[in-house]
Amino acid sequence: MSYQMNGEDARRDLKRKLPQMDRGQERRSYNMNSAPYDRNALPPGWLDCPAHGQELGCIIPSKVPLGESFNDYIPNKKYTPKQAILQQRALEHHLISNLGFEYKDIKSVKDTILGLVIDLTNTTRFYPLSDWTKEGIGHVKIRCQGRDSVPDDESVQKFCNEVLDFCSRSSNSKKYILVHCTHGHNRTGYMIVHFLVRTESLSVTEAISKFAQARPPGIYKQDYIDTLYMFFNEKKPESLVCPQTPEWKSLPDPDVHGVSVSATDNHADILQQENIVRNGVLTNDDILGDPIPSNQLRTMQELCYQLLKLGKGGRGVLYFPGSHPVSLNREKLQLLRQRYYYATWKADGTRYMMLITGDGCYLIDRKFHFQRISMRFPCKYSNGGTPERNHHYTLLDGEMIIDTDPHTHKQERRYLIYDLIAINQVSLTEMPFYERWKLLEKEVIEPRNMEREALSKSLNPYYRYDLEPFGVRRKGFWLLSTVSKLLHKFIPQLSHSSDGLVFQGWDDPYVPRTHEGLLKWKYPEMNSVDFHFEVGADGRPLLFLFERGKKKLMEGNTVIFKDSEDISSYSGRIIECYWDAAERHWVCMRIRTDKATPNEINTYRKVMRSIKDNITEEVVLKEINEIIRLPLYADRIQRDIKAHQHMVSSRRK
Repeated sequence: MSYQMNGEDARRDLKRKLPQMDRGQERRSYNMNSAPYDRNALPPGWLDCPAHGQELGCIIPSKVPLGESFNDYIPNKKYTPKQAILQQRALEHHLISNLGFEYKDIKSVKDTILGLVIDLTNTTRFYPLSDWTKEGIGHVKIRCQGRDSVPDDESVQKFCNEVLDFCSRSSNSKKYILVHCTHGHNRTGYMIVHFLVRTESLSVTEAISKFAQARPPGIYKQDYIDTLYMFFNEKKPESLVCPQTPEWKSLPDPDVHGVSVSATDNHADILQQENIVRNGVLTNDDILGDPIPSNQLRTMQELCYQLLKLGKGGRGVLYFPGSHPVSLNREKLQLLRQRYYYATWKADGTRYMMLITGDGCYLIDRKFHFQRISMRFPCKYSNGGTPERNHHYTLLDGEMIIDTDPHTHKQERRYLIYDLIAINQVSLTEMPFYERWKLLEKEVIEPRNMEREALSKSLNPYYRYDLEPFGVRRKGFWLLSTVSKLLHKFIPQLSHSSDGLVFQGWDDPYVPRTHEGLLKWKYPEMNSVDFHFEVGADGRPLLFLFERGKKKLMEGNTVIFKDSEDISSYSGRIIECYWDAAERHWVCMRIRTDKATPNEINTYRKVMRSIKDNITEEVVLKEINEIIRLPLYADRIQRDIKAHQHMVSSRRK
């Protein structure tokens, strides 16, 4: 399990609300040319379909139990909610007896039976919710169409979160989750396989096999199997054969109000959508991954705070905790003389932290929202072969850029990682940057590269790195003595945009939020401020910043929009603006869709100070040429050069 939800606050935040819709409350749609709709018609194949499978942890896969209104249609083989509850009690009784315990030794029967039902059908006609709730059993409805419509990603995420939530709340009692669709194989299997892969570090093949053993013959629809491999970027083994449709399943599921849905080639639709995404124009405003449910957000945010040694954050609003650089001005230039710095280019991309857990990876944007993505980060391993485990609670910091080939114009998204904050639940915030940067390569980048190279040579790889949504690379940092080459040779050859430099203290710890020692220098014409923009009652454009968490109107500041005559579309948005010194007004560059709040007033003052100081490229290079001659730098530069040469020669040997 990826995380535990302990404490009254977490339980209260994660407490689900039972659906209020009961049987008979759904909306009906009628086709006037069709036969009369019979709400109590049995699902085709239901009678001979086995009632349920074996338990998978706390999960029991099942066909849909039918309420008493169906009794007249079922001569025998009844399977009602009441019978499902009794069968699980009897099964538990049998298991306990085999272990040498007496059933009477169990203090409460309810401690050993169902605690939750997850219903994946797309109708409410099969039973009234009261059949469960009157027994103290929770019910969660996740509507999935069935037939050839594979459950969407949002439904899958909700299912996994509901199971995790239930397990965390029921860790001290023996209770189960009954999961059912109509027959308990395809939709039910699809959801359970997702959960097993995310929480038990199983491959898709292993999880499919595990489900099939518990609920024979397992998933028997090819589209469901293909989509599972596609989602987790794994290659389907050629030896894997989709089970034949069971004999009892002779007709399609009539699962939309009891009427068969016209078949669609869902697998082809997914492939088509994948091609649209991969072949379309990429932008920094694209939304990546799937959002996590709101009742999980606070838990994930607090987890990041703990990894950063910021505690749980109290009960107030939690803000994006990533380290923010400050603008370079003439006063900050003196820091370069006092501490040992390295330099890197400032990519004009989108800032994300990344949290890697046992059940998935999460991009964390500046709004402190989490988007789940399907990627693989194996831990370091030796002697080749398959890594024993993946990273769990590893926190990274970086930026997403879009590389464009200048000749073919082909685009590729890449995540540039520039810091390692925590690794496998161990916080590294107090470790010097240069050690974190080395660990990043050894513990995160190299294991991925080694496994990817090995899989590329395999005829039957268990994972497809080439299907991941973006590439991953460690960002480079260089000695200050190379800044001239960085500006004049490296940056002009980049396949993505850059708007300046970042100076990183080589011995610095990781400092959450504003880091006064982390310096950014932008080309003077690209110095910018992020404002909240509104159109006033008189049509006048208004610019706001934040001061102590509240909006502050910046009287006397004006802005123009060169690419738009209708400024109303910008109202209520965060806009990035640069200062036109000649005209003495701000010019809107773009809308910042990745930010929910404007800059703080102190950030604005630092930017204005930097603009006023006019730290040009010539000023930066002149200052650096003097700095690298200081003993602080000259000695360490020589040591670093020798250490690098020794490392290179060792690799060649």
